[in-house]
Amino acid sequence: MVQTFDIAVIGLGAMGSAALYQLARRGARVVGIDRHHPPHIHGSTHGETRITRRGIGEGEFYVPLAARSHEIWRQLEEETGKVLFHEVGSLIVSEHDDDVVRPGRTGFIRRSIAAAQRYGIAHEIIDAAEVRHRYPHMSPTDTEIGYFEPGGGYLVPETCVSAQLERAGQLGASILTGQQVVKIDAQSGSVVVHLADGNTIIATQAIVAAGPWAPGLLGAPFDRILKPTRQVMHWFALAADAPQSWTRGPVFMWPHGDSEDGFFYGFPSLDGRSFKTADEFYGDASDPDRIERSVPPSDSERMFRAHVQGRLKGVTPQVVNTATCIYTATADSIFLIDRHPAHDNILVVSPCSGHGFKHSAAIGESVAQWALEGKSSIDLSSFNLARLLT
Repeated sequence: MVQTFDIAVIGLGAMGSAALYQLARRGARVVGIDRHHPPHIHGSTHGETRITRRGIGEGEFYVPLAARSHEIWRQLEEETGKVLFHEVGSLIVSEHDDDVVRPGRTGFIRRSIAAAQRYGIAHEIIDAAEVRHRYPHMSPTDTEIGYFEPGGGYLVPETCVSAQLERAGQLGASILTGQQVVKIDAQSGSVVVHLADGNTIIATQAIVAAGPWAPGLLGAPFDRILKPTRQVMHWFALAADAPQSWTRGPVFMWPHGDSEDGFFYGFPSLDGRSFKTADEFYGDASDPDRIERSVPPSDSERMFRAHVQGRLKGVTPQVVNTATCIYTATADSIFLIDRHPAHDNILVVSPCSGHGFKHSAAIGESVAQWALEGKSSIDLSSFNLARLLT
C-alpha cells in the first residue's frame, strides 16, 4: 500500500509529536510514524518529569525556544484540559566562579544569570544561608550561591507527548505507531519512506526526529556526529523525618567539585515518600535497540555517594525505582536542527544532547514553519549542521 502526504514526521517523541501537532494546526496533510507506541520508555521522552526554565546556561540562543515553549504548554493545557507544566521554580546551586569544563555547562550559573539579565527573566541570586533557610532539605556550602527562577519548574513528558498526538489526530494528522521505518529515499520533489511491513509513504518533505535511531536511519554524515548514550534516573526513599520542604521545593541543578562528572539534578518529592534525581554520562555510544535497561544496585550506590550524600537532607540510600533513557549528543552538546546536506526536502530535528525537552514545543512550531513557509520565527542558525562537519 502506498499513501501520499505533504509531510512525513519520523519519530513521535518530544520533537516529533510537537512537529506533528504544529503541522496539523496549520492544515498540512501530515503523517507521523513511530516504531513503538508513544509515549513509550524506549527513547528519551519518559521518566515522570523534565526540568524547564528560561535562563538557559547552555547558551542564550536557547532562551527564545524555552520562552515560546512555556506559552505553547499553557495553550495545550487549555486545549486538552491536561496538566503539563508545574511552575514550582528552578534553582541552580553552584560556586559562583565554577569554571570546570562540563559538556554544555561550563560556567553554568554565571551563564544562566547572564541569560536571565539579557532577556529580563525574573530571578534572584541568593546566598547559601538563604538557600538553607528556604529549602531545609538542601545543604549548600557557605561558598556556594543559588540562582532561583520562579517561572521554572517541571513538565510531565508522557502527558506532553500524548496531548500533542491527541490534538494532532483531532486536527487531521494520520498517526502510524508500531511501524518501523527501514529506509528513506529522497528525490527531487519527494521523499519515499519504506516501512518494515512493506508499505510505503510518499511525501513532499520529511522531518526526521528519530532521536537515537537517527544515526542508523540517516547514515552519513549523521552516523559519525550523533552519539546515543545510556542515562539512568534514580528514585530514592525519603526518611520518615525528612524536611517537609521536599514536597514544596523547586527543581534543582547542582554542579560541584572539580570533575566533569560533578553535576546532578533533581525534583521535589511528588509523593512525599521519594524523589527523583540523576547525573549524566557521556561515555561510549549505545545501540538504542540493545540498551541495558536493568540498573545494578552499585550504580544507585555510586549516585548516592557522589552527589546526594552531604548535599540533600532526609534522603535514604534505599532505591525506590530506576529507569533508563537515551541522550543523543553532538560533540559540542548543542542541538542539531537543519536540512540534510544532500536532500533539501529532509529536515533533521534536534538530537538534543540531553537538555531538549523544555524547548520541544517551540522546536515543533519552528520546524513546522520552516517546512511550510521556508523559515521559522525563531532563529535556528545556532543549530546548523555545518559547524559539526568542519
